[in-house]
Amino acid sequence: MATIAPDDLRVLVEVLPERLQNALNAIPHADLMEVVMDFGRVPQARFHDRVADLGERPVSQEELDHVTGRLGAFTTDNRAGIERTLHRISAIRNRQGRIIGLTLRVGRAIFGTIEPLRDLVESGRNTLLLGRPGVGKTTKLREVARVLADDFGKRVMVVDTSNEIGGDGDVPHPGIGSARRMQVPDPARQHAVMIEAVENHMPEVIIVDEIGTEAEAAAARTIAERGVQLVATAHGNSLENLVMNPVLSDLVGGVHTVTLGDEEARRRGTSKTINERRAPPTFDIVVELLGRDEMLVHADTAAAVDRLLAGKPVGGERRVTGPDGTLRKEVLEAPEPEPEERARTYRGPTRICAYALSPMLVERAIKELRIDAVVVDRPDAADLVLALRARSGDPRLRRAVERRGLRVYTVKRNGSSPIRRALQEAFLLAEGLEESEIREAVEEAEAAIQRVLAEGVPVALSPRQASVRRLQHRLVSRHRLAAESIGTEPRRHLVIHP
Repeated sequence: MATIAPDDLRVLVEVLPERLQNALNAIPHADLMEVVMDFGRVPQARFHDRVADLGERPVSQEELDHVTGRLGAFTTDNRAGIERTLHRISAIRNRQGRIIGLTLRVGRAIFGTIEPLRDLVESGRNTLLLGRPGVGKTTKLREVARVLADDFGKRVMVVDTSNEIGGDGDVPHPGIGSARRMQVPDPARQHAVMIEAVENHMPEVIIVDEIGTEAEAAAARTIAERGVQLVATAHGNSLENLVMNPVLSDLVGGVHTVTLGDEEARRRGTSKTINERRAPPTFDIVVELLGRDEMLVHADTAAAVDRLLAGKPVGGERRVTGPDGTLRKEVLEAPEPEPEERARTYRGPTRICAYALSPMLVERAIKELRIDAVVVDRPDAADLVLALRARSGDPRLRRAVERRGLRVYTVKRNGSSPIRRALQEAFLLAEGLEESEIREAVEEAEAAIQRVLAEGVPVALSPRQASVRRLQHRLVSRHRLAAESIGTEPRRHLVIHP
């Protein structure tokens, strides 16, 4: 069972103005998560399942100054703490740099939270924790540091960027046990301190919270290659989220686009352009924290990433801790294919069903475009369907598509040009271009799409001719993102928007 160590909540409450202390003490607050003070707004106390206003009067500038005057200095990431506690105070500033908002977050050391992970961290393998904010990643890291240092006698070094793991002040909080702690003066230097920890202090284990930059990912790989066990958290909620993040995907092996030869594509039963893992993962194990008492463990990161990139169920082991502390494990196996699916495993050319279209026109377009494909007469025997739009809702076609998960491309009319364009879209072809040009454009667009999905920011692509921009537009639309062409020829290019 997890037990909560003394959390020094009284110390946090005492930095508040007296009226807020009185308001907070008037309500049950043992499970308080944070107090929020914004200039000109009513202050609030936030709990796991509710929010309570602390009085009716808005926060004044004097009250904000009262709190900041009782804290240590704010660092470049706008965070401060209270010495020898785990509480974290974050500031919001206006354009002139004046503090106009504070978030006072309660920090607690909870013992026993890594019992569901104990076998993983005991194994000595590199372990990465993922999950949304507030799910308990930092709490578990703190407990990992204590258990490995005190129970197993290992030389543990905590790289503490914002003093969230070891608390504020020069003496670490007892929550990390006998583990040592290196503070990071500026978040931009976290990667340098990670390397310094290995080179100067001979640790057996390094604990890092929130790997979030390419430099930190590279430092993590360097640490792993030197034989030091690494336990860390990273920005991202899931393994898929991490794989699609171009900055951090190296943590799980990285991703690159490969163009296969015709024979290899037939052997694998895939298209010619596929995504593959680029290198061995830095982290052997990835744990998705789904909730405070639920997680999904990928004990073989390389295999899980390979399945994800191949479009297969990733699997894993779901671990749930019950109210009485009992741990239940459930292995999520990749489902066996249905007999019909196994029957269609096939190593030949792509089979195209011309549905309500002229097979002769489709065959001619295949020949002109030099596509490795053949025309079949039934959807049940096809890998993809080319259909007349007016007939795409036919019950027979719909049943086959749902049963076999087929891709369907529609054309407005039964003519050579529409069929040719549909095949170009299906096989990602652009008229009059070398294969290397197509591959470069596809790789650039896919990397940009992953960044937009991961970071939610617009990304501009390189200038391309119109046929290539159309190809990139199709790639973007498959991910349900927006794209626009801007600029004038020959500098006209796509910008992908979230």
